[in-house]
Amino acid sequence: MDILSAIKREERKLEKQVASIQHKLSGIKAAAEAMGRSADKKVTKGTKRVLSAAARAKIGKATRKRWAKIRAEAKKLTR
Repeated sequence: MDILSAIKREERKLEKQVASIQHKLSGIKAAAEAMGRSADKKVTKGTKRVLSAAARAKIGKATRKRWAKIRAEAKKLTR
């Protein structure tokens, strides 16, 4: 009989946990409803953005120019 009462206690604990989780889930669903169902959408990985060769070259040129300016200023300060 001791095992049976332990099982019943465990069953009551689990039923309380299920009720608590269902209550939390209903709150989350209500929040999603309030947000206009935007929370229902699955998170998907976005498409990879690709730069054209011309854009990469333009960025590279601007970066080299910027670093040349920084190096020139650093050289002036060390003299």
